[in-house]
Amino acid sequence: MDHDQNLNKTAASATLHCLSGCAVGEVLGMMISTGLNWTTAPSIAISIVLAFVFGYSFSMRPLLKPLGLKKAMRVALAADTASIVAMEASDNAFVLAVPNAINAGLNTFLFWWSLIISLVVAFVVAFPVNRYLISKGKGHSLHHQHHSH
Repeated sequence: MDHDQNLNKTAASATLHCLSGCAVGEVLGMMISTGLNWTTAPSIAISIVLAFVFGYSFSMRPLLKPLGLKKAMRVALAADTASIVAMEASDNAFVLAVPNAINAGLNTFLFWWSLIISLVVAFVVAFPVNRYLISKGKGHSLHHQHHSH
């Protein structure tokens, strides 16, 4: 496998890993805010906060034993912040751009369709961010450096 293919594969894996944590946080945030009948701003805020919490948590989990909490937290922050920011900006912008999606109930097709498509958009936006950072030895490559310890 040539360098570009390997870089793309690593970036795709890093983006999917980050997206999994963000997706859990997004869905949980939207479920909470919809269940509590919150307005748009608090709905977005809780979803973003939970996306960061779960995104970082998913990254930290395999690093806790070898590195300890403090160092695992530093690695997760350095590895995933740019990716999560890109994901959150793009997926929230998409949901806000779809008419009535942000206020759709959990039992609607519009809610789930817009959420799923927003996560695809988030992947597309975050992939080049992760690819660039990994090519420079930053981002998720910091995370992989510690897996062998």
